[in-house]
Amino acid sequence: MVFHIPWIYTPVRTILAIWHQLTKTEIPELTRVSVMMRERSRVEDTMYAMQKAGAGSLQVISDFDMTLTKFAHKGKRVPTTHNILNNKLLIDDDSTVKMKELFNTYYPIEIDASLNPEEKLPYMVEWWTKVHDLLIQQRIRKDEMARAVRESNAVLREGCSAFFDCLAEQRVPLLIFSAGVGDILEEVIRQNHVFHPNVHIISNYMDFDHTGVLQAFKGQLIHSYNKRAGALSHGATLRELHGQPNVLLLGDSLGDLSMADGVSTAQNILTVGFLNDQVEERKESFLNSFDIVLLRDETMDVPNAILRFIVSSEISKVHREK
Repeated sequence: MVFHIPWIYTPVRTILAIWHQLTKTEIPELTRVSVMMRERSRVEDTMYAMQKAGAGSLQVISDFDMTLTKFAHKGKRVPTTHNILNNKLLIDDDSTVKMKELFNTYYPIEIDASLNPEEKLPYMVEWWTKVHDLLIQQRIRKDEMARAVRESNAVLREGCSAFFDCLAEQRVPLLIFSAGVGDILEEVIRQNHVFHPNVHIISNYMDFDHTGVLQAFKGQLIHSYNKRAGALSHGATLRELHGQPNVLLLGDSLGDLSMADGVSTAQNILTVGFLNDQVEERKESFLNSFDIVLLRDETMDVPNAILRFIVSSEISKVHREK
């Protein structure tokens, strides 16, 4: 007698797809209406590959302003690290007006979906350079910055502390790649008690004279559309993380997608984009660029869920050992 077993002739890739469907762990956060994916199967395959490799192969690269911090809170825009400096403690009224004028001029260009990154680049250089020159003229004192942060409305996304803590517990490096002000960024995460040893920061840092007065900004200017150049110029920092070839990348701008360009040994990269503003106008470009797009989501629920999934095998191992 001859028995026919149809599934023997099923292509291997189809069998693997069926196996994933049968064995996969559902992540409820990815089914929310605020979550969009162009290729869900690719997202799932990448997450499974990252989970299989474990926490020891993972690093997280993230933007800061409007990515780890909220875009808005209680109906008001949350200040960026540059805007936290817009404090009467640090700058005069005339400079406050000028900074607002610069924002109103250049921010619409930064988020204009009709312009490509190359077209935006010269405007971003102009914006950042003018703001930095303005801040230098104000002779900002280093010893006043912690108070400026405390008095600001800077707010990390809901669940951000849990995200930082889980990364630290699992010894997963977190590289914060920010076009903001590094000194203020550090103070924000320090005051939120999440400045753990696994956190590395690439940003625009202030240069103070011997009396503690701002006299310049250090190194190469980093703005929202030259992070690839910034990544390559900080190759030494990224090489320290060469043992972590899997990357979870978080950002709120198309320019953030280049933050992992300096990771020469990257095997799997999963990108998550927070689409905070002009959602309808920018939705298509975000979906064509990021693996996962979060629409007006002020939480870290999705990144936390992805992180828990990736490190779940490590957590289970610890529980078994106990």
